[in-house]
Amino acid sequence: MRSYILVVDDDEKITSMLKRGLVFEGFEVLTANNGAEGLREMMIREPDLLILDVMMPEVDGLEVVRRMREAGSNVPVLMLTAKDAIQDRVKGLDLGADDYLVKPFALEELLARVRALLRRRSESEGSNHILRFEDLEMDLHSREVKRNNMSIELTAKEFELLHLFMQNPKRVLPRDVIMEKIWGYDYSGESNVLEVYIAMLRQKTEEHGGKRIIMTIRGTGYVLRGDA
Repeated sequence: MRSYILVVDDDEKITSMLKRGLVFEGFEVLTANNGAEGLREMMIREPDLLILDVMMPEVDGLEVVRRMREAGSNVPVLMLTAKDAIQDRVKGLDLGADDYLVKPFALEELLARVRALLRRRSESEGSNHILRFEDLEMDLHSREVKRNNMSIELTAKEFELLHLFMQNPKRVLPRDVIMEKIWGYDYSGESNVLEVYIAMLRQKTEEHGGKRIIMTIRGTGYVLRGDA
C-alpha cells in the first residue's frame, strides 16, 4: 500500500512541485493551501506523513502541530520554514514536529527526510508496544511514559530520543548515531541541540527523585543504564 502524504503550504508553486516529486516517487499525495484546510483534511483521512509550512495566514503551521498533538495524533510532521534561527526551529520541535527543512531546499533532501520519517514510524509500529527499563515504562501506542508509575510529559522529539535509548539499553550510542537516527542528518551548525534535549530528558525522568539513567560517555555519546 502506498504511503499517503498531506502537503500544507500557501505557496502553490511549492505544493505543486512537491506533489509532482512525491507522486513520481510512488506516494499518494493531497495538498491543502492553509492550516485550517489541512486540519479538515486530517479529520477526513489521517495521513502517514504531514509536510507543513510554518508561515501561513490565519492558522499557521505551529498552531496546526499544537492542535494535532493535543488531539492525540502521532502523525510524523516535517515542517518547512523560511526562518533559519535555531529558536524558531526548536519551538516547532517542542510543539511536536519531528523534523524541519529551511527554504529553499533541494527536493532530494526532502525525499530523504520523508523516507526516514516513514521508516522510523514503520519500525515503531512493528515493535513491541511496551518498552521497560528498570522503573521506566514507555507505551508506543498511547505515547505514555511513566517512571515508578508516575506519568512523564514529553514532547514528540523527547519521546523519540528516549525511545531510541530504550530500544538500546546499556548500549553506548555515539553522538553522530543519535543525531542521524533522531534528526536524520547532521546538526553540524548547532552542536548543542542534542545536549539540550538530553538535559530536558534527564530533568523530566529524574523529577520525582529518580536516579540518573541517561549517562554521558565522555568523548563518545550517551548510554541508558542504571549504575548512577
